[in-house]
Amino acid sequence: MKDPQQMYLDPAIRDWVLIPIMLVMVLVGVLRHRITLMLTGTPKKPQIKAIRESKALLRGMRLRTFGRYVPLHAFDSRKEYLTKAYDEDTYLKNPDAKDNTNALTGQPNPMTDPEMMEGMMDGMKKQLVNMVPQMLIMGWINFFFQGFIVIKLPFPLTPRFKSMLQSGIDTKDMDVTWVSSLSWYFLNLFGLGSVFSLILGNNNAAGVDMNAMGGMPGMMPGMGMQPGQGPEFKKLFLAEKENILITPHVWDLEDIEVRLLKKYGKRSAITKPNPTAHTSTTSNKPKKEVSMKEKIKAAQKSNGSKRR
Repeated sequence: MKDPQQMYLDPAIRDWVLIPIMLVMVLVGVLRHRITLMLTGTPKKPQIKAIRESKALLRGMRLRTFGRYVPLHAFDSRKEYLTKAYDEDTYLKNPDAKDNTNALTGQPNPMTDPEMMEGMMDGMKKQLVNMVPQMLIMGWINFFFQGFIVIKLPFPLTPRFKSMLQSGIDTKDMDVTWVSSLSWYFLNLFGLGSVFSLILGNNNAAGVDMNAMGGMPGMMPGMGMQPGQGPEFKKLFLAEKENILITPHVWDLEDIEVRLLKKYGKRSAITKPNPTAHTSTTSNKPKKEVSMKEKIKAAQKSNGSKRR
């Protein structure tokens, strides 16, 4: 079946538009990575109090998840200790941070926390390094290659992808599989992450930082954290305290010996001790349980009689 839209691209578009845009994106990503390392420097080691703060929250989650493997008295002691520690702010990195919170927003004042100030400055540097190259490359593409069709995708797509793949081209009848130059830029912007990981390693700053883009104008709220803003461990500790208080305890090792005997067929019927058995008369003696050795002998005798 012939293609209803037979369009032939000039090979010069491949050589002077398609490949140069991809090469420029790769080189700009490597340059962005180097500039980010120069501006931010080597990452500092986290403080011991910050690690203790996050691990304390993880400890409560593990108690709720794996509490069934400890007896009731051990679960209750851990539960009491953690709820008291969460309530008294024992694990908070800055227990006196209440005096430095903003009365209107309830957030800590970044001016009084050097670590938060440093985080805000690093976030602003990353935003700057992300925004400036993108603005320059988009201006370069719109000025030189506006309205170019650079490639056709080898698989069919629905019409909903038309606005994404044909940015800058206002045509209603063109097939969706054709990609414009501006859309090719966006595909390279979000699709070269594996290439950067292969060249620069996993923890690189060459790709698009979504957390840094969260504070850019025009981005949807909640897409990324604001620079320097971290989780509020005070609220997380109180929420974890409520979760621990309402978590019931069911010991998973209850009657484990009985279940093991049933699993491996050592006991065919397990009868739990009756508390009223002590009041019964001595004449009602329990029946003697047949041992495994006697069962084997009986089975051998029956097999021998059948052969005869």
